[in-house]
Amino acid sequence: MYGPEKPMRPKHPAKPLLLPRRRSPPPRHFRPNPSSKFQPSVKKRFLFLAGVARRSPLLTSADQEGGAVVCYSWPRQNGMAFLFNKFQEVVRTLAKNPMFARDPRHLQFEADVNRLFLYTSYCRLGENAEEKDAEEIIDLASKASVSDQQKQVQENVHYQLTHMCQTMDSILRPDATSDLSEDPSEAHSRRSGLSFAVGGAASANKQSAAIPATRPLTRAELSSKFRDHFGYTLDIRPSGIPHKDAGQGLFLSGKANVGAVLAIYPGVIYSPAYYRYIPGYPRIDACNSYLITRYDGTIIDPKPWCFGGETRELWDGSDLVDYSAMPPKGSENNSDRVWRMLSKPLEKSVRENFGEVLERRNPLAFGHFANHPPKDSSPNVMICPYDFPLTEKNMRVYIPNITFGGDEPIKMKRFGSFYFKSGGSDNQAGDSLVLKTLVLVSTRSISDEELFLNYRYSNSKRRPEWYSSVDEEEDKRRWS
Repeated sequence: MYGPEKPMRPKHPAKPLLLPRRRSPPPRHFRPNPSSKFQPSVKKRFLFLAGVARRSPLLTSADQEGGAVVCYSWPRQNGMAFLFNKFQEVVRTLAKNPMFARDPRHLQFEADVNRLFLYTSYCRLGENAEEKDAEEIIDLASKASVSDQQKQVQENVHYQLTHMCQTMDSILRPDATSDLSEDPSEAHSRRSGLSFAVGGAASANKQSAAIPATRPLTRAELSSKFRDHFGYTLDIRPSGIPHKDAGQGLFLSGKANVGAVLAIYPGVIYSPAYYRYIPGYPRIDACNSYLITRYDGTIIDPKPWCFGGETRELWDGSDLVDYSAMPPKGSENNSDRVWRMLSKPLEKSVRENFGEVLERRNPLAFGHFANHPPKDSSPNVMICPYDFPLTEKNMRVYIPNITFGGDEPIKMKRFGSFYFKSGGSDNQAGDSLVLKTLVLVSTRSISDEELFLNYRYSNSKRRPEWYSSVDEEEDKRRWS
């Protein structure tokens, strides 16, 4: 509702094969390692998916014959890249179906989930993946419900991030003897919401007393060691896009496979209940081009994070934010004035108690520097919603986000473009136990390249001159 999905500034298809429906066991590469308490039970998940399988609306009638499912042979060298064009054809075909005309936005959401399921599941197989394993994933993707695919995507992403967080912890705290499940943020005195709003500084004494000691590595040194373990890291340097407004770009240094988590979108998370606290509200896009919106309406502001830092510190999101940067009142339209009338300030007590000890040297926390692809180019990463479970306290310091107003959710109902508070706090469905953030996932194999993300600017608003739509139909469905 606040403009584009990222309002910041593929190959030859293989010959299709008709394979009968079957209930095969999961590929052997999906068997969990019993020595790791963090690794999800992938075998159980895939058996569950097979048990609740159904025909997916993502296959047209021409693709299903006599109870058989169309699967595709797997080009060994290209991984999953060939799927992109085929999947786009299916989505375009479905978009013309009257049954989807009522909610094209949800159709695009399902399409994105399906792609993420394919990419991240294939990445989970590892280097020893075989063609039959890949075909098994496609078969599951064609039968499993969207909700089940979402769950598997969450597990796949969490599996990767768990390994990354453990590795960073071993680099920064090799001699740590304390229980890693201890939450460092519980030990410090949190800043109040009022202090956040005025940009006051936190007590250095409180920070030093609460933050565990780490090796005195610079951000660049940690990034280099991260590459030694995973084969890639991120660099920020002038973009290769031939346009005067291209600015800085996000580059992958090294090699990454399709489905790999390459970056996290850092910053302050605003649920719909706290939209009016976003600097510049209601014209938030007028003073901040870095904002990004999830499908569920959650907005992330990475501007305070900027380039990160050189320490592990208590971070409350007030860095570099100019709260006086409000659009002139004379530029408000009728819709803006309605928003102001309907939005009443929350009481101070609701805004208290947030701010976390975070690792500001995190080499993954640069998702906000990815540029939109230039004309005649394709994106090589895509947005993936990731709900980080706050019960994973050992990982919390490496997730570069905080929630404005604290972690307690508030019930909201949406009517058109407006959200209204509905009742008290919502402690059901486990919303209070997750941090709603975003990661960037590779859509093909990448080697020493600039990362491009499809911004999906709304086609109902004026676009900048440098913007070239990757897929107009996708843009239209996303913001319908």
